This record gives sequence, C-alpha cells and structure tokens, in this order.
Amino acid sequence: MATDFPDCDRNRRIQDFPEVRLSADEAEQLSRDDLADVLELARHSGFIAPTSVSAQSGDLAASDHEPLVFEQPTLVVKEVFGIAFGAMQGFAHMLEAEGEVRGLIGPREASRLWSRHLVNSAAVLKFLPRRGSVLDIGSGAGFPGMVIAICRPDLEVFLLEPMLRRCEWLSDVITELDLDNVHVIQGRAEELRGKLKADVVTARAVANMTKLVRITTRLIAPRGQLIALKGRRAQEEVDAASVELRKHHLKATVHQVPSIMEDESTYVVSCQRIK
Repeated sequence: MATDFPDCDRNRRIQDFPEVRLSADEAEQLSRDDLADVLELARHSGFIAPTSVSAQSGDLAASDHEPLVFEQPTLVVKEVFGIAFGAMQGFAHMLEAEGEVRGLIGPREASRLWSRHLVNSAAVLKFLPRRGSVLDIGSGAGFPGMVIAICRPDLEVFLLEPMLRRCEWLSDVITELDLDNVHVIQGRAEELRGKLKADVVTARAVANMTKLVRITTRLIAPRGQLIALKGRRAQEEVDAASVELRKHHLKATVHQVPSIMEDESTYVVSCQRIK
C-alpha cells in the first residue's frame, strides 16, 4: 500500500537533497543506482542496446554472450534467515527477474545479490527492538527495509522512497510476498517531519553520518534509535559527526558484523537517543 503526501516532488531522489553529502562508500553505491536510472531511460528511448553497457562499472559488456550466473545462498544463510528464508528467496527471485530491467540493481550485481544486498541488510536485525516501528529512508530496491519486514513480521515497517517507480516496485514485492506489516510512502525525509516518528530509523547508502543525523533526528521517537549500514570508514564518519550527535542527544556505537558469505565485514552504526 503506497501513501502519497500532497507536497511530494515525485521526480527527486534522496541523493538530490541539497543538504546531503555522501561518504566515499555511499557515493560508490549511489553512483551505480544513478547510472542504472540513466541506462534504463536510454534503453527505453532506443539510444543503446539493452545489453551493451554494465550499470555497475559503466564499461561496455558483452553480457548477451555471457551466461548469467545468480549467486546461491549457502546453508549458513538459510539457517540465519530461518523461517523467513522462503520469503527472502522469493524476494531474491523477484530481484533476479526484474532488478536490472527496473533499474534497481546493475546487471553484474546478480552474482553478489545475496552477499552484497540481502545478507548485508540482515546485519541490522540483531540491533532491532522486540517490538515497535521501523522507518527505512531511501529504501530503493528494499535494502534494508524490505529485508527487515520479511524477517520481523512483528514490527511495523515504513519504507520511504522518493521515486515513483521504486515505490511501485516495493508495492509489487509486498503484494507478491503477501506482507501485511509494510507501508510504502513516496516522499523525502523532510516531508515526514511532524507526521511520523519511529522507534527505529534505518538507512543504507543515503548520506554520511553528519547529514544523516540532521535529516532523520525529528523522525526518531523518544528513546528510539538511528541504525545506519556503513562501510570501512564508519568510525571516521561517527567521529566527524560528534557535534551533531551531541546536539541531537544521540550516542553512537560502531559495530563490526562479520559477513557469512564474504571476507569483508559490514559496519552497523547504532545511535541511541538518550533524551
């Protein structure tokens, strides 16, 4: 179910916000998303062949001559997701079938769909409360918001996404997986101020910690928390955001979460509201 706010600008993206600045890790992720948008438009307009460019690297790719190999979940992954694995696999199959066509992931990301997106998003699960609400800003393809909704049906999850076509995708996933704890909102974080507060606000590849605190602070409920998925520079970002964190009464902790599918760890920054 999608909820429209009357003042939403349907053509703007989270990365278009004038006050948002990205870290190097986040800029790398968003640049792939942006390129996917451009490529999708170009393909529909007939400017380029459907398989002539890779949205991940931007290089010419003979993907029409290369077999597409999807990453398979390991036994450990199945055990981690537990009873939610069936729905998570359904989500993965939808991404494999439509992710590139709808500009959600690059054509070469299918080979790392589980490790790069689904397992990476699941790193936030251990930091969620036993009950309450979650607001995922800049949800995009559904990371980590849809992963949270699938794994935690006891939580009420709101997916905030400014782009109409991505909201449509999120709604399609909700319908296909028959999820009843998820709501899609088309809009930007600023537009929700005074309208919604959540026990947990989550974000992945949206902005550096300083900017992220500024745009989410009024969306965090009293005693709530902000949880951000970050890269190797997570502690640097937290240190740089120290003034902003104190100003908004947030205490940040960086957690290194080892990946169960690859060597590189995921870093989760949890910011607890202390007033």
